[in-house]
Amino acid sequence: QVQLVESGGGLVQTGDSLRLSCAASGRTFDRYAMGWFRQAPGKERELVARISGTGQVTDYTDSVKGRFTISRDNAKNTVYLQMNSLKPVDTAVYYCAAAASYLLIQTDKILYWGQGTQVTVSS
Repeated sequence: QVQLVESGGGLVQTGDSLRLSCAASGRTFDRYAMGWFRQAPGKERELVARISGTGQVTDYTDSVKGRFTISRDNAKNTVYLQMNSLKPVDTAVYYCAAAASYLLIQTDKILYWGQGTQVTVSS
């Protein structure tokens, strides 16, 4: 019903920046809380950042605080993840996700997932 398409991943070096984008279909984008998850080989998928439907509330996993910023432009049905000071440990497939509310941005409560975009950070 809702399609999420990520873009912006790539191969960068330690200290570089990337901005991921997630474009969503539909007219009710602002009703969804959005999140970014990532999954590295051999590791479970983890929540990186989440943002409320209006964009007024955000939070981040500790490992990216101060480096990553999640934002959204509801007029464009798009959520972003600005990633600065990238480290090799940030290497993963990054997934955009939508949930019914901010508190439901959890792996098992996600309504829609994007296909993922690869971020690789070399040293």
